[in-house]
This record gives sequence, C-alpha cells and structure tokens, in this order.
Amino acid sequence: MNLTNTFRQYGAALRALVVFTALLGLGYPLLIWLIALVPGLHDKAEGSILTAGGKAVGSKLIGQQFTDAAGNPLAQYFQTRPSAGGYDPLSSGGGNFGPESVIDTPADPARLAAGASPSDAGFKPSLLTLVCSRSAAVGKLEGVDGSRPFCTGTGVGAVLSVSGPRNARGDVVHPTRVVSVNEPCASTGRPFVDNYRGVHVECASFGEDYSDGLIVPVRGAASGAPQVPADAVTASGSGLDPDISPAYADIQVARVARARHASADQIRQVVAQYRTGRTFGFFGEPTVDVLQLNLALDSRYPITGR
Repeated sequence: MNLTNTFRQYGAALRALVVFTALLGLGYPLLIWLIALVPGLHDKAEGSILTAGGKAVGSKLIGQQFTDAAGNPLAQYFQTRPSAGGYDPLSSGGGNFGPESVIDTPADPARLAAGASPSDAGFKPSLLTLVCSRSAAVGKLEGVDGSRPFCTGTGVGAVLSVSGPRNARGDVVHPTRVVSVNEPCASTGRPFVDNYRGVHVECASFGEDYSDGLIVPVRGAASGAPQVPADAVTASGSGLDPDISPAYADIQVARVARARHASADQIRQVVAQYRTGRTFGFFGEPTVDVLQLNLALDSRYPITGR
C-alpha cells in the first residue's frame, strides 16, 4: 500500500515536471518569439537598430560618442552626456560616486614631472570636480558660461579643509589653518579664495592629510541656474543613455549650425523632430535622441569634403 502511494506521488511529480517544462520551457518562449514578430514590435525585438547607407550604425536604445581619435568633440555633431563606461554595453554602469565625493585624490608631482599622465600619476577626481571640469569644458565648447556653484574658476571642486577648535555644533569659528584641498601647490599659482574667516588659504601639498579639518564646500558667486544643464555634466546610471535634455540640445545648436553651414533655425527644426515628450504626458522628462538627430543632420546638411 505504501509502495503504491509512493509511485502515485512520483507519478504526479513527473507529470507536473513534464507539463511545466512544456509550458515554461517551450510554450512561453515560443509565445514571446511570436509576439516579437508582430508588426511594430519586430524592430524593437531586434534591438531598435538604426541604419545609414544600408549599414547598421547603432541602436535607438544605446548612446554613442561623437568624438575624434583624441576624444575631442566633433563640432558638426550634437554631443551625448558623459558615460562612465564609454558607452560600451559590456561596461554598463555608473561611476559609484556619492554626494559626499568632493575631495580629489591628487597626482604624484614626481610622476607628473617624469611624463606620466595625471591618471597614471594617481589622480582620481571627485564627483564634484568631474562636474566642475565638465561644466567648464562644455561652456567653452558651446560659448556659454560654464560656471557652477561650488566650483572654482579653473574647473575643480571649491572645497576647503578648515582646521582649528570646534564649537558645540562642530563648526570652526576661529580657524588656525585653511587649505584648498583640490588645488595642488604643484599646479596652482593662487587658490580660488585668498582667505577664509581671516586666515590665509593655502594650496594643497602632496602627501599631507587634511582629513582632520572641517571640510567646507564653498558655494561662490556662480548662478544657481547654470547655463550648462545637469545632464551635460553627469553620467546616467547605465552609462548608455541615448538621449539628452532639450536644454542641452539647445546650447549646442549654434555650434552645429556653424559647422554645417546652416542656420540655427534650420538645425532647431531637425532637433524638434527628434524630441520626445513625457511618457503618457507625465512620466519622465522630454528628451532628444542624439544618434537619430545626428544621422538626420548628416542626411540634410552633410559636411562636404570629409
């Protein structure tokens, strides 16, 4: 009797295995494959591939860099936002920075003098300095003001280490020493501010530890509404976003128009065609697809002699 019950249980388990294997291992994948063949969905299922001249040039879903061999922006193209992985799908991800990332790791002056690049010499910029340097670079490229709050005029984080006795709230009311931690003495002629609370501000000496001081980001006089949009200076979480904000596209119009010998209004008309509004009218933000926009510009306003 017990043996019969055992066989029944094993039989039920075997039947369940066969049924669910057929449903989930064969039926479900087949259903999804058939849905992917439905007109209107097939292109998306294939990766939303874009073509030009009969050749695949990219995907609507993944951004690309429009730079030369040295990494400099190509003037005739709209630029995408920064990417921590260089828009490589195999390196998708963010930079793992947090809001408290405001102090750079300085480069070794001896290695710099020996010809090493800043990164090879140990330089690791903080998130704040990355934002500041990108904003300054975009501002210079587009001919707009690249200044931002908490950034120095040279494009690094405006951060002080303030040493001295602290009050009950942890503030240093009467500093004894103040150092601009992101401005190394080897490359800084004069810190971004001369004094702080009556104390002369020093540049940062390589190898010194300033963590004992109170870390004070200095807002400065820059406008609270920077001309360079936030997406122009920050990478997305995936590092693959194909879109930029309309505000970032707008500050690039004049440069692209000059490079393509077109009017700004002509370029804006093309931009408007590749602008997408909020999903369902309220999800997300309006965006502009950069790859589709640049392909359209190549077709309508090509650069001759390339």
